[in-house]
Parts: sequence; C-alpha cells; structure tokens
Amino acid sequence: MSEFSLTQLKKGESGVISKFDSEDANTMRLKEMGLHSGVSVRLIKFAPFGDPLEIKIRGFHLSLRRAIAEKIFVIKKIKRE
Repeated sequence: MSEFSLTQLKKGESGVISKFDSEDANTMRLKEMGLHSGVSVRLIKFAPFGDPLEIKIRGFHLSLRRAIAEKIFVIKKIKRE
C-alpha cells in the first residue's frame, strides 16, 4: 500500500493516518486534537482556491491549511462492494 499526502485525497475519499512528516508545533497541536497514526480521516472538501481543506475525523470537522495537511500522510481506504 502506498502512502499519500492528505492533500492528494479526492473529495469524499477516506484514509488512515500513517505518519507525520515533521514534529513541529503544528503537528503536536494536531496530535493533541486526536490526529494520530491509525486514525481514519475523510476529506470533505477543499475551499474554492484549494486552501484550506476540510476533513472529518473522530466525528468532527476540522479545517487545515494546505501546508500543514501536506505533512500528514495517509493510506487510502479501498471501498469494498
């Protein structure tokens, strides 16, 4: 399975957080908010010019700047029918 930046998901696609590219203050804040490896995330939408983007995680919606979202890597969930 390949890892992708959160920004590479398409609207409505889901993935599981696999890693963070950095350990800066923004990353620490996201971890405090519940974004950890192994947690499912779904891309809801991008703002009109692509920044910020809205995700759904652990039952709540969160807006992230593209620069921060690019440092979050996910493994896409495959839809099974």
